[in-house]
Amino acid sequence: MLELIKVNPSSGEPIYRQLHEQIVRLIVGGQLQVDQVLPSVRQLAEHLAVNPMTVSRAIQQLVEQGWLERRRGQPTRVANKQDAPTTTSLQLLESQANDLITKAKQLGICLDDLKSLMEQQWDK
Repeated sequence: MLELIKVNPSSGEPIYRQLHEQIVRLIVGGQLQVDQVLPSVRQLAEHLAVNPMTVSRAIQQLVEQGWLERRRGQPTRVANKQDAPTTTSLQLLESQANDLITKAKQLGICLDDLKSLMEQQWDK
């Protein structure tokens, strides 16, 4: 699982939020299954070369939102899908799509050119 998560410290987005969004995508996308054990906060922090408090913040938010569950003395696990929020893959991309559309409009790129660019990148 560690190889599936990457953060970009130079991105404008906080690291805890990057981590949060990636774990949600892995759950919704099926790469993380119900009851699958996550690495410890320390292991994730070492792998990503970030402060353990940053990882802990992301994990705590995921627990509060029902994506993960913690039990005293046991590792953090992916929560049962019945308990997890109902989020679709498209909903997870919506804000990024809105950002892309806003940037394209600011640059004067028409919808057909944007679609063409997306198709080119999709095939890579």
